[in-house]
Amino acid sequence: MVPGPEHKIEALRREIRQHDHAYYVLAEPTLSDADYDRLLRELSDLEAQHPELITQDSPTQRVGGSPIPGFEHVDHATPMLSVDNTYDADQLREFDARVRKGLGSASYRYCVDPKIDGVALALRYENGTLTLAATRGDGTTGDDVTVNARTIKSIPLRLTGDDLPAVLEVRGEVCWPTAAFEAFNQSRAEAGQPTLANPRNATTGTLKQLDPRKITDRGLQFIAHGMGLIEPLRASCQTELFALLQQWGIPVSPFQTVYDDVESLVNDLPDWQQRRSAFPYETDGLVIKVDDFAQRTTLGTTSRYPRWCIAYKFSAERAQSKLIRVDYQVGKTGTITPRAVMEPMQLSGTVVQHASLHNFDQVERLDLRIGDTVIVEKAGEIIPQVVAVAMDEPRGTEHITRPTNCPECSGDVEQDEGGVYLRCINPTCAAQLKERLIHFCGRGQMDIESAGRVLMETLVDGGFVSDFADLYALRDRRAALIELDRMGEKSVDNLLDGIDASKTRPLSRLLAGLNIRHVGASTAEALANHFGTMAALRDASEEELIEVNDVGPEVAASVVHLFTSEAGRKVIERLEAAGLNMTQPKSEAVIGGILDGKTVVVTGTLATMGRKEAQELVKSLGGKITSTVSAKTNLLIVGESPGSKADKAAKLGVETIDEAALLKLAGR
Repeated sequence: MVPGPEHKIEALRREIRQHDHAYYVLAEPTLSDADYDRLLRELSDLEAQHPELITQDSPTQRVGGSPIPGFEHVDHATPMLSVDNTYDADQLREFDARVRKGLGSASYRYCVDPKIDGVALALRYENGTLTLAATRGDGTTGDDVTVNARTIKSIPLRLTGDDLPAVLEVRGEVCWPTAAFEAFNQSRAEAGQPTLANPRNATTGTLKQLDPRKITDRGLQFIAHGMGLIEPLRASCQTELFALLQQWGIPVSPFQTVYDDVESLVNDLPDWQQRRSAFPYETDGLVIKVDDFAQRTTLGTTSRYPRWCIAYKFSAERAQSKLIRVDYQVGKTGTITPRAVMEPMQLSGTVVQHASLHNFDQVERLDLRIGDTVIVEKAGEIIPQVVAVAMDEPRGTEHITRPTNCPECSGDVEQDEGGVYLRCINPTCAAQLKERLIHFCGRGQMDIESAGRVLMETLVDGGFVSDFADLYALRDRRAALIELDRMGEKSVDNLLDGIDASKTRPLSRLLAGLNIRHVGASTAEALANHFGTMAALRDASEEELIEVNDVGPEVAASVVHLFTSEAGRKVIERLEAAGLNMTQPKSEAVIGGILDGKTVVVTGTLATMGRKEAQELVKSLGGKITSTVSAKTNLLIVGESPGSKADKAAKLGVETIDEAALLKLAGR
């Protein structure tokens, strides 16, 4: 009897999954890429002939479909807690002393893994099939990115093996391996596109792509490092669990090492530091966990950190190079920032040629000169910065001076009163305009799809845009836009559709995008909620503005300046004429709620909810949320490590309650 197509299809799926397991989990490829692709094409052709046999866990279903409208929020079955940090051997010993005290006379051991510099992700499998992939978010609630996670080949759509748990939530890190990241950047450079800054930020942006088709060729990888809910749990410790995960097809770190005591680990720290450059992905430390699950339960957690786990952060890598010159960058508020240009050097696994100098006060403190040998390290393992001059090397002779005119527009500059920043004060400076437009189009503001840095620079340099309002006249210049390099009809139409869609954004988003000095997203929302319309905000005096929560004299003066300056008035009028929304939707006030009319601040780390969730609970009780403690604050809700806000509240006599009291107010 000849097997039917369903048998052939299932056999191909099983064979492809076995090869995936060998490649991504065991790191032992069993066939060439060409042969793998041949199997995948054969399966795809068969499924095309028999579409009724296609299943969501088929290897052919990794390729992303159409763009999605946005990401849904999902609650984690158990919180995804942060991990406390330590930076030296003595702090590791202190952690071990706390573990020893908590476990009494019981023996214990540690599992140690490299701390991957990626994006935390939780994968949920039900009866062996991937049903959910969610980002960490605030630890309680994350974004559902399942449609994107399905395109990552190292994430199995269906687990292999027998005796699978009914529910398996595995947690790990999505990273962009160094080789794949560099290859992707090279392809972008060859195509004349801007390269991505670093793997971690690029991974975050990739996971949050609304079009999953843009992810498939990037080579992201998932590596498990922990667990959430598992029913039933058939392992007593992490080493047992990770052996099972590998059997089921989930990649785990091949570098995991078990230590019977902390001193053995301390002795190996220099070796770990040296080996980090050879890892296939970026790492910034080690994660040390008590192996036994029952002992983890005994040790418990704080509201934020497990007591059975700690991260040891590697010391920042440093390198030396010769300073060739100093460039000046002009930001959206006119801030002129010096940037060092050096001979290329290797630092933390990447080639570095530029580094931040922060401001001209820092340049003078370093006594920096052209030709100096400078010492560079990566701040937070991401941003290179010059930290010192190598005084044992020959010194340069050319001192670096503050510019007396804007390096971009030659306009006047002035020093911030009482501050360290030098600013261009020319309102028509093209460099500032480009940065302001990039900010205006960003996700937290008007969220205009396709309006990135390169395009904004092209539009300004080409004379298409000289202020925000000009964006909304671009549809009339569609034909000219199509003639620009790397544009074309589809790209132009995507841009124009994104600009049209931005017209409906609420007033708070528009205010955040206008680049009003001292006005960030939360202050913009407070102003929009208070006044409701752009017209009412325009007519408000400084005294009336100061009555708004989060608004002080500096913010009030900046807002008044927007509406009284000729340039500000003109751009607002043109934006209104272009059809932008100038109103803020009224939030449903909870009349008669127990916190009705009270101004509330939430600070510190709460045990059972994220800060955003607590703020929403306050709003549901009628309270008004603000981010700063002042004489207008009626109530402060504190969690662990509340910081200076609690001190200020105590001085002002503001009533303070904890999370338990808030939940009691809510009747929970």
